Amino acid sequence: MAGREDPPPEVHIRVHSRRGANTIHPVEADTPPVTATSAPPSPNTAVYGEIKHFKKWVPWLIPSFVVVNTVMFVITMYVNNCPKNSVSCVAGFLGRFSFQPFKENPLLGPSSSALEKMGALDVSKVVDKHEGWRLITCIWLHGGVFHLLANMLSLLVIGIRLEQEFGFVRIGLLYLISGLGGSLLSALFIQSNISVGASGALFGLLGGMLSELITNWTMYANKVAALVTLVIIIAINLAVGILPHVDNFAHIGGFLSGFLLGFVFLIRPQFGWVNQRYAPTGYSLTSTKPKFKMYQCILWAFSLILLIVGFTAGLVLLLRGVDLNDNCSWCHYLSCVPTSRWSCNTQPVSCLSEQTGAGQYTLTCSNNGRSKSYSLLNPTTSQIQGLCVQLCR
Repeated sequence: MAGREDPPPEVHIRVHSRRGANTIHPVEADTPPVTATSAPPSPNTAVYGEIKHFKKWVPWLIPSFVVVNTVMFVITMYVNNCPKNSVSCVAGFLGRFSFQPFKENPLLGPSSSALEKMGALDVSKVVDKHEGWRLITCIWLHGGVFHLLANMLSLLVIGIRLEQEFGFVRIGLLYLISGLGGSLLSALFIQSNISVGASGALFGLLGGMLSELITNWTMYANKVAALVTLVIIIAINLAVGILPHVDNFAHIGGFLSGFLLGFVFLIRPQFGWVNQRYAPTGYSLTSTKPKFKMYQCILWAFSLILLIVGFTAGLVLLLRGVDLNDNCSWCHYLSCVPTSRWSCNTQPVSCLSEQTGAGQYTLTCSNNGRSKSYSLLNPTTSQIQGLCVQLCR
């Protein structure tokens, strides 16, 4: 009809999944170019190009973290040098890379002294010798092959997907800060043993996934199913932490840090704002949409305040040598629940050493009173300590 104008082109949003049909992913609508061999496009025709706010990243940082953790374990085994510092070793054909005896380290790994040399979390050294760097270095060390494999497989499964969606900067910061949070809470509750492992940082990634689901709630299709699945996975992993010799305080600290960081780092703009931001020329907007919803902004500000206050208070308490177990009589059950099958007694072992003859030494465990004689030729302190650990367990 004469005098009738075509309506302005619409902004198209195509929906597809990045998490098993649970997320929606907008793309930019662009007008296709006109060529000599193509018919003029309809005003309502659009092609799709990925917009920067939902860009799919190529993951490289998380695989790099896996490589770094593996290299650090190899270096730790080299420093450990079991044949020189222990009477017996597992997999002796590996030479200085062989493992400590099973009674000393059932995870197929180095001795506690080797881990301590490499930067394990030792609260006494953090407080008395001001070695605060151990709060970070400990997350790059592992107690054994089994420990390393479990953490690195989990990191690949969880971390690569997150890095694809949010990029290496945000996920890298989430990983490192969560690891620091896990180390900090662990140091405030477990002060008699050293601690190593990337578990706190891994739980931070899980916590970030949960808060990302909450803050970007409207962008999920099967949101309830995704929430229930994620909560079950987190609950199972935290439940494993009540077993002995597992630092569940690092898990809890990392999870809480990652949960709060997710509201800060993993917030996404709303589709209404995306529509107007990438609207074609000539498209009339009926109303202006905010980039983020009000609840997203509230969660962002509240989480950032809690993070600053929490980390500041934690560091002050740690540097003052505070043991939070003195103020919480039941908190130790969060890390280990004693049963008839296992004990939660993880006090450091000590032994009395007595030379009874040429090359003959008798060790007596101060923890359980057991005694045993050994034939040793000029034993080193590390050898004595290793035998003491085996005797007391």
